[in-house]
Amino acid sequence: MNRLQYLIRRLMLLVPTFFGITVVCFLLTRLLPGGPVDMMLAQMQGAGGGGGEAGGGANAALVSEEMRATLNKQFGFDRPIWEQYYTWAVENHLGMSMHSYMYPDSTAWERISERLPVSVWFGVVAFLLSYLVCIPLGIAKALRHGTPFDFATSALVFTAYSIPAFAVGMILKMCLSGTVDGLWDVFPIGGFESDAVVQAVAAGEAGWWTQFWDRAYHMVLPVTAYVMTSFALLTIMMKNSLMEQMSAEYVRTVLAKGATRRRAIWCHALRNALIPIATGFGSILGALFAGSMIIETLFEIPGMGQLSLEALMQHDYAVFMAMLVMTASIQLLGNLLSDFCYMLIDPRIHFD
Repeated sequence: MNRLQYLIRRLMLLVPTFFGITVVCFLLTRLLPGGPVDMMLAQMQGAGGGGGEAGGGANAALVSEEMRATLNKQFGFDRPIWEQYYTWAVENHLGMSMHSYMYPDSTAWERISERLPVSVWFGVVAFLLSYLVCIPLGIAKALRHGTPFDFATSALVFTAYSIPAFAVGMILKMCLSGTVDGLWDVFPIGGFESDAVVQAVAAGEAGWWTQFWDRAYHMVLPVTAYVMTSFALLTIMMKNSLMEQMSAEYVRTVLAKGATRRRAIWCHALRNALIPIATGFGSILGALFAGSMIIETLFEIPGMGQLSLEALMQHDYAVFMAMLVMTASIQLLGNLLSDFCYMLIDPRIHFD
């Protein structure tokens, strides 16, 4: 089997996998209690509260049941489950054009498209920072294994790994955002960009470079908290993988043929040591677009993570399913990308 045939088979497998993911999640949204109809009825009853008489309560119950039936019919919940899925997947184009229940003036895709650039910006910075720091650090630790540098960096990365991301974010926010008297007020307390810079850019008084540095300034603390826990995993994975390759037979063969240690490591061992790192591209690619719910909520960043939390809290099925379609598609394509990165790094792989 050649590479093209392998690609075709993998692409064909994406369809049933995607179908299975959406079916399971769609069934859960319909079977679990507390849907958008219940939320809207609760809001109506809260807004129309008052009269505590028994007759009024009976009329309210009757109106609630009538309103429930009306809302179920309006949202299509009174139809068979397979028909609801067909309507969502085919007629509503996988929910992208379905109006949000809680925000009827905007579609699910419009709400996602407003938040997506923020999470992409946030995720790309975190991704580049993680790999640009962890890979060189892992290589340096492998080449200096057992030295004071190795022990000191291991203590730092494992200490960072043991602290949850939200705790790191709260500590950074308290210490560097001026939320506690007497501590440094260096970075903004939250947000994605300054209102003054946004207005200046809109008025043409500032360029994209000013907006870029303003966003970078706001992202220092949340990105630090986001990537802190991933440092240990990537760094130790890179170190152990490179040390394993350095002790392999083919490296000793290269050295026996007269090659220098530098050439044996950088031209032979390093390439194979990157294989475990490449296999993680898929999950990381999905995280780039999904955002971080905890970090975005803590630092008040209007990204995909905060939107997913809002959709879950409000039982907004339209937004939730639209986000599921996007993140599942990206995750599946990311896994395919991981396989091809694996294939490009290791030429010994065949598809026979």
